[in-house]
Amino acid sequence: MSDNISNPAIQNLVTGRIQPGQIGPATPANKPSSPDDFSKILEDRLKVSGHAATRLSSRNIELSSQDWDRVVQGVERAASKGAKESLVLMDDVALVVSVKNRTVITAVDKAGMKENVFTNIDSAVVV
Repeated sequence: MSDNISNPAIQNLVTGRIQPGQIGPATPANKPSSPDDFSKILEDRLKVSGHAATRLSSRNIELSSQDWDRVVQGVERAASKGAKESLVLMDDVALVVSVKNRTVITAVDKAGMKENVFTNIDSAVVV
């Protein structure tokens, strides 16, 4: 999965070397104790599918840790309303998220949102 990712920031995120929003390689002060620990923390909050990671990379979409927090809060709000598949709109980015599985399915930037139709969603959340 991670072999096809050309964006170093996304590659580091997928492999667990950095946390969402962290710039550059992990330093001893902010490095997770192991990639497995980081993956577990990220999975508890929100997973990013391989397809979504590719879209984030190819569209040069970079989300800070605060942005990821907003997405997670939006997903939690959608879950509280019984949503299953949600469109999360944030600034100039749209994410389709499986609320049940807590997984980002795909990501679209502002340019890609124009004249785009989002299907198979039952809710939309603006964060």
